[in-house]
Amino acid sequence: MTAVRSREELKALAERAGRDLEEASAPEILKWAADTFGPRFCVTSSMEDAVVAHLASRVMPGVDVVFLDTGYHFPETIGTRDAVEAVMDVNVITLTPRQTVAEQDAEYGPRLHDRNPDLCCALRKVKPLEEGLTGYDAWATGLRRDESPTRAGTPVVGWDEKRRKVKVSPIARWTQDDVDAYVAEHGVLTNPLLMDGYASVGCAPCTRRVLEGEDARAGRWAGRAKTECGLHG
Repeated sequence: MTAVRSREELKALAERAGRDLEEASAPEILKWAADTFGPRFCVTSSMEDAVVAHLASRVMPGVDVVFLDTGYHFPETIGTRDAVEAVMDVNVITLTPRQTVAEQDAEYGPRLHDRNPDLCCALRKVKPLEEGLTGYDAWATGLRRDESPTRAGTPVVGWDEKRRKVKVSPIARWTQDDVDAYVAEHGVLTNPLLMDGYASVGCAPCTRRVLEGEDARAGRWAGRAKTECGLHG
């Protein structure tokens, strides 16, 4: 049994680990998380790639990998999830919003993502994740500092005050070249859209291919001030 820790204990753990593990490798960071939290630790994945899930599975076979099925994903994204579940030593858990897309359209009107993308993300991503993470003390993400200016300060281990959980970003210090090298060395599954001009893959209505010279997140909510869905800030 993993000990139940208070908010204060978890926050102190996160702040100390963020300092102590800044120079640690991704497997070392994940090993710390697995040893510290056991089954109260999970990985979240957008199924853009399975790098963090693969890394975690090597130190914690059978680790829970949480995926948000918003109802708006590209078929390639769902296919990547299914492939990860089939070939990797992980336990994929698919979260869904309380409303189907049709039910949301009936209540809020169609194409809410065009009229109020923040509300759409809140309903279809943020709220389901908050509910889905209830049984965990810590969660891992694939955030990297080089992805965009808004992510430049991402700690390898930090405190998620909104959810009162430890947030682990084991590849925060990696570059795209590091990701590519790891994928090539280990044959890690990636979303086919990454080979088709997409640098970051989200919901289909709010994602486009990136142009030369744009940062990896430029294809998300293009033409809007919005840069994050609300899961990470």
